[in-house]
Amino acid sequence: MDYLHKEFDLAEGDIVEVTLADNAANILLLDADNFHNYQQGKPYSYSGGYARTSPFRIQAPRAGRWHLVVDLAGGAGRVQASSRVISSSLS
Repeated sequence: MDYLHKEFDLAEGDIVEVTLADNAANILLLDADNFHNYQQGKPYSYSGGYARTSPFRIQAPRAGRWHLVVDLAGGAGRVQASSRVISSSLS
């Protein structure tokens, strides 16, 4: 499966904002164990969802190392997206 992957060290409440270039996509925020399961095709839990418009925002449920995955959910095309972190300390 073709997907984009980026890692972040996030504080609880930080927001990851994803901007899609073209296609709708699955946008998933996973901890290390669930990212491993995602890669292995096993069941996994995540924050996020299917985004048809952007920017799409996901809030970190707790502090830690997080994996952002953007994939086309089996759809045709190329995955293109950018991301940034909005710190919870700014609000």
